[in-house]
Amino acid sequence: MLQARLDLMPETAPTLRSHLVIGRHTLRPLMAGALYWEAEDTLLVADLHLEKGAAFAARGMLLPPYDTRATLSRLGKLIEALDPQRVVALGDSFHRSECADNLVEDDFALLRSLQEGRDWFWICGNHDPHLPKTVGGTVCATLTIGGVVLRHEPSDKATGPEIVGHLHPIARICRRGTVVRRRCFATDGSRLVMPAFGAYTGGLNVLHEAFKPLFRWQQLEAWMMGRRAVYPVLGSLLLPDQ
Repeated sequence: MLQARLDLMPETAPTLRSHLVIGRHTLRPLMAGALYWEAEDTLLVADLHLEKGAAFAARGMLLPPYDTRATLSRLGKLIEALDPQRVVALGDSFHRSECADNLVEDDFALLRSLQEGRDWFWICGNHDPHLPKTVGGTVCATLTIGGVVLRHEPSDKATGPEIVGHLHPIARICRRGTVVRRRCFATDGSRLVMPAFGAYTGGLNVLHEAFKPLFRWQQLEAWMMGRRAVYPVLGSLLLPDQ
């Protein structure tokens, strides 16, 4: 049975699960594409890709230069609403390492204001393996909280629960003749792959070959983002991209 009704069902749809489980921990996926770990008062985001527009412009591919402000503003709204003690960015926070030194003054001031009064961790990604001290917070390769390893790319030989980014998962389903394709949190209860948070980030279908070694497929769920909530969908109901 389809666990998610997405946006296609009436307002009177039954209450659905609002938390997912990783290892022995419960975490709340948010419609914005972030994850809130209430027991640890921690907000997790992945793949911000700040300054992607500027990086593309430097290569002659012109994009509107507002992605950094849009991404930080969305993150700011979450931080204002939740006021977490800890924020963890799971890698590829900047589209290139050197972009961290090129933030315009207003964007840099906004970033520093979001960091005030809380612990902030930057996990290094494949796009930003080195970050300068000027970005504030703590830069690290991985971070472990409550036995859950937080890293950018999935581990080849994970020995316990982990939360990662990197792959920008998207799920696709068909319901009553309508195809819905959305960003999602992909998880089997042991590993969770976060959706990309950045304004200029695309996505990869969770049925793509890149995801195959990552999950116990009988337990796979895709928590898809709808207009009103995040909805869990059984992996057996997902469709590949055409």
